[in-house]
Amino acid sequence: MISLPHEPSGLAKATWTDADFPEMGWHDCRIHAVSVGEYEDDTLPPARLLLDLDYIVRWMPPADGEAHFTFWIAPATLVFERAWQIDGRLGPLHEAMEIADIHRLDPTDGGPEPWWHIEGQNFDLRLRAAGYTQYLRLPPRHVRRQVLTPGERGGSSLTERSFA
Repeated sequence: MISLPHEPSGLAKATWTDADFPEMGWHDCRIHAVSVGEYEDDTLPPARLLLDLDYIVRWMPPADGEAHFTFWIAPATLVFERAWQIDGRLGPLHEAMEIADIHRLDPTDGGPEPWWHIEGQNFDLRLRAAGYTQYLRLPPRHVRRQVLTPGERGGSSLTERSFA
């Protein structure tokens, strides 16, 4: 069992929100699944955008004598709440989807919800959403590549529960 903070990876907590946006980065995070879900009640707007991804908690510089970075990575579910005006493109879908960056943009129409722009390799998504929560589902693993294997990540999941 991992206790927090997890000093080797630099992880301080397992659940993050849009309040943590300035501290977070998603560059090169692999997306394994995308879902637009609905609330079970009359919440408006009714949509939620969910992403199953490998969150890179920390990039580790090459050790002495090594040539490549290593990575602390945890499987995560990123949920944008009360999402609307979801628009974008996906594809080609036979290639990996990796996030280049996530931008939070101020609304230009006076509305309370910001625009979110998720740009990446083989996809581009824009949406309005009140905010997000990101759940790290398992403790971070130290690996030599920027993606976890299906076994390391416990398969694909959109579970909204952190490991700690």
